[in-house]
Amino acid sequence: MTDEQQAADGTRPPVSRRGLIVGIAGGLAAGAAAGAGVATGVSGGHASAAARTTGDETEVVDLTRSHPFYGQAHQAGIETEQQRHTVYMTFDLTSPLASDLQVLLARWSGAIAQLMKGLPIGSVEPDGTSAVAQDTGEAYGLSPASLTVTVGLGPGVFDDRFGLAAKRPKHLAPLPDLPSDQLQKALTGGDLSLQACSDDPQVAYHAIRDLTRMARGVAQTRWTVLGFGRASAGKGQTTPRNLMGFKDGTRNIKEQSEFSEFVWVGDDQAWTRGGSYQIVRKIQMNIETWDADPIGDQQDVFGRTKAVGAPLTGKRESDVPDFAAHRGGSAVIPPTSHVALAAHENNGGVKILRRGYNYTDGLNQYGLLDAGLLFLAYVNDPQHFITLQTRLGGSDRLNEYIQHIGSGIFFTPAAPRPGRFIGQELFA
Repeated sequence: MTDEQQAADGTRPPVSRRGLIVGIAGGLAAGAAAGAGVATGVSGGHASAAARTTGDETEVVDLTRSHPFYGQAHQAGIETEQQRHTVYMTFDLTSPLASDLQVLLARWSGAIAQLMKGLPIGSVEPDGTSAVAQDTGEAYGLSPASLTVTVGLGPGVFDDRFGLAAKRPKHLAPLPDLPSDQLQKALTGGDLSLQACSDDPQVAYHAIRDLTRMARGVAQTRWTVLGFGRASAGKGQTTPRNLMGFKDGTRNIKEQSEFSEFVWVGDDQAWTRGGSYQIVRKIQMNIETWDADPIGDQQDVFGRTKAVGAPLTGKRESDVPDFAAHRGGSAVIPPTSHVALAAHENNGGVKILRRGYNYTDGLNQYGLLDAGLLFLAYVNDPQHFITLQTRLGGSDRLNEYIQHIGSGIFFTPAAPRPGRFIGQELFA
């Protein structure tokens, strides 16, 4: 579909790609400019779903809830209360033109703003049977379901292709080789990333599908993961379980002071402030081997009890681990346990924001369950993750049951102001 075919609505004349660039350069109100290729006035009859409980009396999923895209201090989908499902996708840029990247980010911004409201990005049923629909339609009639779409820029955006090297965020570089890495090239890297999270999996899938269509001719998909059953806890949320059956994310970043200290960038170029570094790892679990391990050993691997999630030195999940406690001459929490190696007390106070999801890819070539963790983290300095993973990869007993097979790093800029688009400052 060409830009000329994608009018903002059925009566307004379309904005061409060239017209969009001219509008940006001339400082026109970019609310219309960024919306080129998306509908701003289409009513799709999207139904409002009533709030429903999830079986946990302390948490309720309200499918009618929506989050704003514009005018926030940070992009949605980072500090946002974590939703139940995600579709994560990375892209390689195929066009060598900075103007094409600029247009894509502008069009994506306009589309994401619509999608997060629960609206289609164009006509679902255009006039004439030979016309191609602008919106694929599988979320038509569904509510926003707390959809957020977070855009990331990889190191390749700042190489010599686009003339943006001077704007590179200070810490944005490919991750070094880390202990226990078994990365697959097809699941590693990327120039752009999209993280769509929602309480309705079809809403998240629809967002990525339509945004991918808009990227044709400028970027092509590299790798993707469909995640379910959040594997991290945010403030006010009960701690979920990973596919090994243990609670995950008990001591996650939750307070504003921690976000300021460990998540949001504040000491770099002006355009990067309020952004964050997104680190993604696809972690495969040897689930069937793990299932045969005795419960006592499983608890020693994690350093926590399985049912309650308490540290082995405590009774409640919220109890602070006592790494100095010994019994019979041995540490109660083994020093090679996941908790001991990841704890901020044992890593110079370093913390990272976890925003992970479980995933499954069916069966592997051996007929065994192919599943694991889509690990997503946000930090204001990637060295924090590198420090933790170097320790974990070197001596964590959990490595007997997992492999890091996918990896990427991206910079997620702050949310755009109304009338602007993600990363617009790069093209000033």
